[in-house]
Amino acid sequence: MSTGPRPPSGLAAVSAAILAMSRHREVRDVLHTIVASARTLLDAEYAALGVPDDHGGFSQFVVDGISDRQWKAIGPLPRQHGILAAMLRDAAPQRLADVRKDARFEGWPRAHPEMSDFLGLPIADGDEVLGIVFLANKLPGGSGGFTAEDEELLGIIAQHAAIALTNARLYERSRELTIEGERARLAHELHDAVAQKLFSLRLTARAAAALVDRDPARAKRELHQVTVLAADAADELRAAVTELRPAALDEDGLAATLGAQVQVLDRAHSARIRFSSRGVRALPAAQEAALLRIAQEALHNALRHAGAAQVHVELTRRGRTTLLTVRDDGRGFDPEAVRRAGRHLGLVSMRDRAAGVGGCLTVNSSPGRGTTIETEVPGG
Repeated sequence: MSTGPRPPSGLAAVSAAILAMSRHREVRDVLHTIVASARTLLDAEYAALGVPDDHGGFSQFVVDGISDRQWKAIGPLPRQHGILAAMLRDAAPQRLADVRKDARFEGWPRAHPEMSDFLGLPIADGDEVLGIVFLANKLPGGSGGFTAEDEELLGIIAQHAAIALTNARLYERSRELTIEGERARLAHELHDAVAQKLFSLRLTARAAAALVDRDPARAKRELHQVTVLAADAADELRAAVTELRPAALDEDGLAATLGAQVQVLDRAHSARIRFSSRGVRALPAAQEAALLRIAQEALHNALRHAGAAQVHVELTRRGRTTLLTVRDDGRGFDPEAVRRAGRHLGLVSMRDRAAGVGGCLTVNSSPGRGTTIETEVPGG
């Protein structure tokens, strides 16, 4: 009877673990992969990794081998004391037959599992300690202890972990800068759009006030225009605030996040905006972020420039790819004429986002016939 493929061992297992670490772009994912890989490769009952903060504690601390219920019972994240502090301070490995008998040991919370043999090693990038990874209770039975070979293997893992963590940090920082750029653009648009409408609102209100006595009928028409301009300014403000609000991709995923944003835009605009999703599964974080930004740009064009009355946003699974479609019934445009005129309507940035995650973007539009933007990325 087949029992399924066996997990890799030896050099193959180490290679698989290193590839898994380098594959992730989010720091949290990298941390979990490091811990799980180290525990498996070195046959430990428990593994953990702490990232130090600037206040004598840990900004992040991930564990493997401990249930969620037990982890919650342990309580707050550990402080930098005892052997953990020694590894952060000295950047030296620690291999102990029984951690409880070491002079630096300061105990642990009541719900903490019992640990004996211990192997810990800093993860460093030059002189900077990015974190410490440690293992406890060499299997089977927590006896025998960790060996010099185990320490050497953990050192190899730590070296590659430092590279993976540095890359993940750089990726997250670049994404933060991109988001900051998006917010700056939106803030500029908000200022221009709302300022224009408020200026018109003020002039129209003045005209209405001057006409109240000598031409009441015309004054009434001007006051109606004041109402329209005020509503338009409110729409611009709500739309910009919606786009400035941080996306909940990490917690909710692409479909839920995009659906929620469409609902808010539908309430904020006179246009009818719909969203549908069929058969789409979770995608890597970079692909979900790219698709969300492309959808936001396409919605921006449809609502601000195309004068659309109907907009439909759709996520669908197509074989081994995921397809994002944003279709509107607005005034449309000639893509080639727009390109020749040096206007972009965000098309260049949308294409760059799609290409950056291995996808492609197509635009179908013509004057008076609306616009359809399709983005296809691998996975899902």
